[in-house]
Amino acid sequence: MDIREYLGDLLLLLILVISTLVLVFNLNFDLIKSFAAALMMLSLGGLIFLVHWKVRLIEKSLAKRERMIRMNMEEIAAKMSQKYDTHISHIDSVVEEFAKRVYR
Repeated sequence: MDIREYLGDLLLLLILVISTLVLVFNLNFDLIKSFAAALMMLSLGGLIFLVHWKVRLIEKSLAKRERMIRMNMEEIAAKMSQKYDTHISHIDSVVEEFAKRVYR
């Protein structure tokens, strides 16, 4: 996991928790309610962070599968072209042999 990709998310998570603490302390709640609200915001931010992380993993997996499918398609196309050329040359040889027999 590259930390640079998630630096923005971590910064926003930190801002979310700090702003929750400031808001709760300004509303004159007691310490337990303040930390409960901060913990709730931290868990919500963590959940969003994990969802973002999973989406990134899925994107990387899809890109890898797309690359594999593209390589397989190119390989299949090359094999089909080779088979086509082989069949065409076989048909040409059969036609030539038939033409020789007809003209004799």
